[in-house]
Amino acid sequence: MPLDEPARPDPDALLAEAKRQGRGRLKVYLGMAPGVGKTYEMLTSGKRRLAEGVDVAVGVVETHGRKDTEALTEGLEVMPRIPIEYRGRQLMEFDIDGALKRRPKLLLVDEFAHSNAPGSRHPKRWHDVEELLDAGIDVWTTLNVQHLESLVDVVWKITGVRVRETVPDSVLSAADEIEVVDLTPEELRERLKAGKVYMGETAQTAAVNFFKPENLTALREMALRRAAQTIDDQLTQAMRRGGIEGPWAAGERILVLIAGDPTASALVRAGRRLADLMQDARWTVAHVERPNRPSRDPATGRRVAEALKLAEQLGAASVVLTGDDLPETVLAYARRNNITQIVMGKSPDKLWRIVAGRSLARALLQRSGGAALHFVGGGAPDTDNRMATPPPPRFSLLRDWPGYAWGLGMVVVANGLAFFLDRYSTGADLAMIFLASILITGLVFGLRAAVAASALAILTYNFFFLEPRFSLQIGHAADVFTFAIFLAVAAVTGWLTGRVRDQARLSSQRAAAVTALLAASRRLSGANTQEDAAQVLAEQASAAAGGRTLVLLPNDEELVPAAGAPGIVTLNAGAMAAARWAWEKGEAAGAGTGTLPQVGWTFWPLVGVRGRAGVAGVEVHESRGADQERMVEAMLDQGAVAIERAELAAATVENAALRRSDKLRAALLNSISHDLRTPLATVMGSATTLIDYGKSLKPEVRADLLLSIREEAERLNRYVGDLLDMTRLEGGALKTRSELVDVREVLSAAIKRVDRRLETRKLTRDFPAALTSVECDPGLLEQAIVNILENAIAYGPDGSGIDVAAYEDRANVVIAIDDEGPGIPQAEVERIFEKFRRVEEPSDRVPRAVRSKGAGLGLSIAKGFTEAMGGRIAAVSPLAEGRGTRILISLPKSVATHRLLL
Repeated sequence: MPLDEPARPDPDALLAEAKRQGRGRLKVYLGMAPGVGKTYEMLTSGKRRLAEGVDVAVGVVETHGRKDTEALTEGLEVMPRIPIEYRGRQLMEFDIDGALKRRPKLLLVDEFAHSNAPGSRHPKRWHDVEELLDAGIDVWTTLNVQHLESLVDVVWKITGVRVRETVPDSVLSAADEIEVVDLTPEELRERLKAGKVYMGETAQTAAVNFFKPENLTALREMALRRAAQTIDDQLTQAMRRGGIEGPWAAGERILVLIAGDPTASALVRAGRRLADLMQDARWTVAHVERPNRPSRDPATGRRVAEALKLAEQLGAASVVLTGDDLPETVLAYARRNNITQIVMGKSPDKLWRIVAGRSLARALLQRSGGAALHFVGGGAPDTDNRMATPPPPRFSLLRDWPGYAWGLGMVVVANGLAFFLDRYSTGADLAMIFLASILITGLVFGLRAAVAASALAILTYNFFFLEPRFSLQIGHAADVFTFAIFLAVAAVTGWLTGRVRDQARLSSQRAAAVTALLAASRRLSGANTQEDAAQVLAEQASAAAGGRTLVLLPNDEELVPAAGAPGIVTLNAGAMAAARWAWEKGEAAGAGTGTLPQVGWTFWPLVGVRGRAGVAGVEVHESRGADQERMVEAMLDQGAVAIERAELAAATVENAALRRSDKLRAALLNSISHDLRTPLATVMGSATTLIDYGKSLKPEVRADLLLSIREEAERLNRYVGDLLDMTRLEGGALKTRSELVDVREVLSAAIKRVDRRLETRKLTRDFPAALTSVECDPGLLEQAIVNILENAIAYGPDGSGIDVAAYEDRANVVIAIDDEGPGIPQAEVERIFEKFRRVEEPSDRVPRAVRSKGAGLGLSIAKGFTEAMGGRIAAVSPLAEGRGTRILISLPKSVATHRLLL
C-alpha cells in the first residue's frame, strides 16, 4: 500500500461483523475456580440492568445453597425449569423453549459448560446459549477457566482432576465481552473455610486437593492470560474493521521472517526465545513467496517446510505470504495483524540492492512504523544432509546448448540477410537485422542465449559490415553505442523472458495443484462410505506425494489400515507407534517431526469438523518439495472432512432406522394401550358384572352382556391377528400359495364374516354372472377384503350404504368396495395405506365409528397381502359431494382375455 493511500477496513473483518448483525451479544464472567463470585457478580450486574429498564430474566442459576447468592435472585424473574426423567431420577434442566418464547432482552444463564441431561435438545448448555444468541437474545453466562477444552490436560497435570465438562476455546473467543472475576488464592481459601463455596466434608476435601495455593495461583494465571488473549483478538478485529494501521502495543505480537537459507530454523528458535522473554507473547513465522522470482532450488523449499514445521511444534502460527514487493508484503501483514516485533536474519546487503532500494532491512527500518526490528546473527545452520544439497549450477553449457545453438543460427541468418541487403541495396540499416536476431533469441531462450547471441552479433557485424571491414577494429565511436544497445536489448529481453517463463511455470504448477485438489474434492464428495473415502484419499495423496500412502481408521478403539495406494502395506512396530501417537495426541508424528523421526513414514491426524476421523501416513521421499508437502496436507484436510461426512451419513442412516423403529414401537404401544385395553376392559367389566350380579340380572341384560363379551373378544382377536399379520409382513415370513380362485366366492365369504357387524348399514353386491378365475391365495385375499370392509363399517355412519362390486378388463379382475363415510383428505390419499395411519376425525363422526376404527393396521395389511399376491391396491376419495371412499384391488389374470370376449 502506498504511504499516502488511506487505510481501508479489512473486508473479511467487515464480513464477520455483518454476520453478527441480528445476533445476540454474549458476555462471559470468567473465573479461576468455583467460589470466586462469578454468579454473584452476574446477578448483581443483572439487577443493575433491570433497574435501568432492561428486560432481564434468569434462565438458570445455580446457587449451591449460598444464601447471599439466593438473595440476589429476589426481584428478578426466574424462569421455571423443565423435568427430564433419567435412570429413574427426575432432573431439572434449563427450559430453552420457554426462554425462546419469553424472549427477554437479556437472559442470565449460569454454568456455561454444564452437560444437559440425556433427552434434552442439546447435549451442552453452551449449545443452548448459541441457539439463544442466534435468536437475537443477549446472554450473560459464567465459566471457570479449567473448563476450556485446550486446558484440560494442563489442568489435570496441575490439579490431578480430569475435567469432563468442557467448552471449545472458539466459543469463548467469539464472546463479545469477557469479565474476569478475580480473587487472590488466600481470599478464596478463606471463603472455602467459611462455607461460602462448599459445605461440610466437601469443603474440607476440596481444600486439601483442588484448592491448594499453588493450584489456585496457576489457575489464576491461566484465567488472566486467556482473558488477555481474547481481548487482544478483539482489539485486532476492531482495528481491521476500522482500517486502523498498527501496531498498537497493547499486547506483544511477534513476526519471524524466514527465507530458504540454512539459518531458517535458527531464526525460528530465536523467535521462540523472544516470545518467552515477552511473557509467552503470540508469535508467527512467515515466509514470502515471490511469483516474479520463484525458487528453483528444491533444498530451499525443504528448508522452509522444515522451519515451518518446527515453528508449529514450538507453538507458533505459520503463514506463507505471496507478493512481488517483499517489504510491502511483510509490512501489510504486520499492519493487519498488529505486529509489534519483527525478527529477521542479519546478512550483509550488496551495494546494488541498497542503491536500487531492494534492501529488505533498510526498507523495513524506514517504513516499519511502530514495530520493533530484531536482527539475528547467523546461527548454527542446518546440518541435515537433505538441507546440504547444493543448488543446481547457475551455468551449464551442456544444459543450455539448445539456446546457444539457436542464437548461433539466428546470427548466421542475420549475416546472410545482411550480405544480401548490403550487396543489392543501399542505405539499409543492417544493425536492425542483428538486433532482431538478438531479440528473437532472448524471447525464445532467455538471458544467457541472448547475451551469447549479442556477443556473436557484435563480432560478426563489426567484422563483416563496419569500416574497416574484415577487422575487429571499431572505426567510429557511434558503433560503441550500437553494441551497447545490442547488449541492453539482450539483457532486457532475456531477463523479461526468464521472468515470464518462471511465472508461467509457477502458474502451471498452481493450476495443476488446483486441478488436483478439485479432482480430489469431486471424488471425495462422491464417496458414500468411510472405506471409499479413505481409498480415494489414499490414491490422491499418493499421486500428490509421489510415494506410498496409507489411511488408518479407528475400529473398536484400535487403529487399523483401511486403504492404501498403490496398496495396503504392513507397518512395522515403530511406524504403528507413530500412527497411534498421531491419533491419540492429534499431532503429526514420524519422519520430519519431533516424535519417532527415525521411522520412514510421516503420519498426520485426519481432523474434521467434529474431531479426529483417522490417520494418514505418507512414506518419506527424498525428492519431495515444500509445494508437494502443502498439497498433501491440503488433500488430507479434504479427506478428513469426507471421511467424517461418510461416518455421519452412516450414522444418519442408522439413526433414521432407529427413529423409524422407535416410531413404530411408539405407535404399537399406543395401539396396545388404547385398542387392546378397551376391549379387555369391556370383557372384564361384563364378566365381573355377570359373576357378581348374574342371578339378579334380567335375561335380556345377561344376554346383552354376553354379546358384548363375544363382540369385544372378537375385536381383540382381530387386533391381535392384525399385529401378527403385520409382523409376518415386516419380517418377510409371509408365505403365499397360488390356486385358481373365483373372486365372487371369496367376496361372499368375506361379507359373511362381517355380516353381524354391519348392523343398520346396507351392503349391496354387484357381481357379474360370469367372472374369470385368477391365481392367488384365497385366504390372504379374503383377509384383505375383510380388513377393507371393516374399515368401511368403521367410518360409515349408521344407515349408510356399502357397495361391493367385482368386474374384469382384458388383463385384470378388479374388486371395488365403496362406503359413504366422510372421505379422505386429498393430501392423505397416498398415505392411507401406511402403518398406524389414521385420518383425523371430523367433528360430525359418531362415537361408535370412532371407537371401532381400529389400530390403523387394516389397510396396511390389505396392501401387503395384495402386493404379496402380485396385485395392486389403491384408494379414491371423495366420490360425491365431498364424501365417500373407494378401495380398489386389481388382480392380474394368467392370460389376458380377448377384447371381443368381454
